[in-house]
Amino acid sequence: MKIIIAGAYAIGTYLARLLARNQENITVIDEDEDRLAQIGGDVDLLTIQGYPTSVKVLKEAGTAQADLFIAVSPDQSTNINCCILAKALGAKKTVAKVDTAEYTEQEIADFFERIGISSIIYPEMLAAREIISGLKMSWVRQRVDLHDGSLVMLGIKLRETCEILNQPLKDLCGPEDPYHVVAIKRGDELIIPGGNDILQLYDQAYFSTTRQYIPYIRKLVGKEGYADVKNVMIMGGGKTAVRVIKTMPEYMDAKIIEINPERCEELNDLLIDYNPLIINGDGRDISLLMEEGIKRMQAFVALTGNAETNILACLTAKRLGVRKTVAMVENMDYVSMAESLDIGTIVNKKAIAASHIYQMMLDANVLNVHFVMSANADVVEFIAQEGSKVTRKPVKDLSLPKGMTFGGLIRNGEASLVSGGTQFQTGDSVIVFCRDANMKKVEDLFI
Repeated sequence: MKIIIAGAYAIGTYLARLLARNQENITVIDEDEDRLAQIGGDVDLLTIQGYPTSVKVLKEAGTAQADLFIAVSPDQSTNINCCILAKALGAKKTVAKVDTAEYTEQEIADFFERIGISSIIYPEMLAAREIISGLKMSWVRQRVDLHDGSLVMLGIKLRETCEILNQPLKDLCGPEDPYHVVAIKRGDELIIPGGNDILQLYDQAYFSTTRQYIPYIRKLVGKEGYADVKNVMIMGGGKTAVRVIKTMPEYMDAKIIEINPERCEELNDLLIDYNPLIINGDGRDISLLMEEGIKRMQAFVALTGNAETNILACLTAKRLGVRKTVAMVENMDYVSMAESLDIGTIVNKKAIAASHIYQMMLDANVLNVHFVMSANADVVEFIAQEGSKVTRKPVKDLSLPKGMTFGGLIRNGEASLVSGGTQFQTGDSVIVFCRDANMKKVEDLFI
């Protein structure tokens, strides 16, 4: 697949590195030679210096043969314009990053599609959805809903209260049990477990289950004592915070602490219909946090533009008794450190945007793609095609690429888990957890 990325900024650089895992034909366009030099040194791709709105530059990049054209510069007008040009020159699909929430509305998105933009990406909205999903389940680090929630993947940090530590998985989750452990994050290592593997204290385990068994999983991992989130304190009043407030369930109450007084006034106007309490102050000030009742909060969300500030603020909130903390960490170098400090849920807009762009990258009737940043893995929902390799033999007899496992399937609207004796049928929706595998090799199983 030929992919062109316009903009060698943070998102473009991250996408190029991520997509390069699958050995795609990638070209990056940017007007700045230094930015291109930073991305091209250790990744197998082509870089072109020039403006992505230049027809000459687009032709030089081979836009007419592009399967996917991705515009992720900081300027949404540039992204929109170069996508329109790319489509006119022959690109099959185009994606534009925008900074205006209005552009994601269905009617406007339909208009953009008519003029040549296949998909609009608004990272702040995607991040807000991820944050709200985490707040709805305070005891879960990450939740991925698949096939409209028929199947669920839960990433959970295991503590001393977990009932299933130090026991072989073959004794815990057999073919008749309502859950499977599809992956284990242990330190910096991700394990696709077999029957003899065990869950250890402080592992982050990824459970695949059906929706009705979520309470059962909660009991197994000893998280029944975690209070549901009703009171949330948010540090930082940027665009992501605004989207969080606007998508927050009615039963949640929020306070926003914003250091800039002018931004506080703007927030009052932007959120007048949502009625959060907006406080002008420094969220790193412990006395202010105490005064504003942090000990009564079930969740603390740090959304400033500074990763270090967000990490430290979440650590402080933890020490003050808040169980659920969420940190925006845009600097990828800090993600592993944040995980090792056990601060809670980590949100990265680049990784979330990448999940959506992955879905356009794959061809084999892919319904859904989620990139699990903490595991450096993908959760993908495939449709098994007639005559495809996965329909020819039971799972135990399939030669599967290294680093993948099945998370479940949906057949005729009914969700179930997958065992060695399962044989997929044409039209089954199959959930795959995929690490360090060439995604195209996995895709080939389904076509």
